[in-house]
Amino acid sequence: QVQLVESGGGLVQPGGSLGLSCVASGGTFSSYSMGWFRQAPDKEREFVAAITWIRNITYYEEFAKDRFAITRDNAKNTVFLRMNSLRPEDTAVYYCAAAYQTTFPKIVVHNEYHYWGQGTQVTVSS
Repeated sequence: QVQLVESGGGLVQPGGSLGLSCVASGGTFSSYSMGWFRQAPDKEREFVAAITWIRNITYYEEFAKDRFAITRDNAKNTVFLRMNSLRPEDTAVYYCAAAYQTTFPKIVVHNEYHYWGQGTQVTVSS
C-alpha cells in the first residue's frame, strides 16, 4: 500500500509560480510512474503531467506544456510539479497519483492509477 501526501498549494497571482511536492511511502517508489491530475469545481478530473518509473519520460497535457514541469527524486521518494505563468483557469485541487510500472498511453489515464493523495488546493487569483 502506497501513501501519497501532497504539499505546496496555495494562493498565487496570475502569472506567478508555484511548486507542488508529493512524498510517497509504503512502496518501492522507483517502481511507480507518477502523475499529477487536477479537478476544478463542477469539472471532471483531468490529467496534468506524468513521469515514468523507468527512464523518467515525461508527458504533459496541452495546457501544461511549456508552463509546467514534472520531476522526481527517487532518493527522496518525491515527485514535484513546478508551475509557471499560472492562469485563473489553473485553479483546482491538484492530486498526486501512483501507477505501478505504467507507461504510455495508460500513464495519462486517471483510472490506471492505483494510489492517490488527498489533494492540495491551488488558487490563481488577483
